Amino acid sequence: MTGTLHGKTIAFLVGPEGTEQVELTEPWKAVREAGGTPRLISTESGSVQLFNHLDKGDTQAVDATVDEARVEDFDGLSLPGGVANPDFLRTQPAAVAFVKGFFDAGKPVSAICHAPWTLIEADVVRGREVASWPSLQTDLRNAGATWHDEEVVVCTAGPNTLVTSRNPDDLPAYNKAAVEAFAG
Repeated sequence: MTGTLHGKTIAFLVGPEGTEQVELTEPWKAVREAGGTPRLISTESGSVQLFNHLDKGDTQAVDATVDEARVEDFDGLSLPGGVANPDFLRTQPAAVAFVKGFFDAGKPVSAICHAPWTLIEADVVRGREVASWPSLQTDLRNAGATWHDEEVVVCTAGPNTLVTSRNPDDLPAYNKAAVEAFAG
């Protein structure tokens, strides 16, 4: 994977707290190791509070707010999970519009665990093949997606490549597929 993302910048969109730490840090590391530049986008400036399931984890500095960030400045979008993170993001019109903008621009997007909740709100899963945390399967089916219980699903049946996975155990496969999608 090394070098495949040279010159590419990937946005990681998270809320101010509730992001599953490993679902941000491991894909972030994969993008860096592949030669890309990850950037943390959030709804507020400052830093975000990451979580290890229900326990507070590290904090990470925000590079730009969703109001400042522009889809055209990025080559792809990564959406980490955690229950609270996507549940918050889907209530933020600017965050939902930012996500939808990547689909409208045909840019690759990856989403893991509960992150597809934000995709549902952006109305971008209809006709798509996806994986997620199992509790989202009914929501995804109701939004028009075909849900799979697989470690990674790469869907190209739409305006862009969409990479989805179920949970942190799937991170090795998810990271590999996401980097390949971001590399184009």
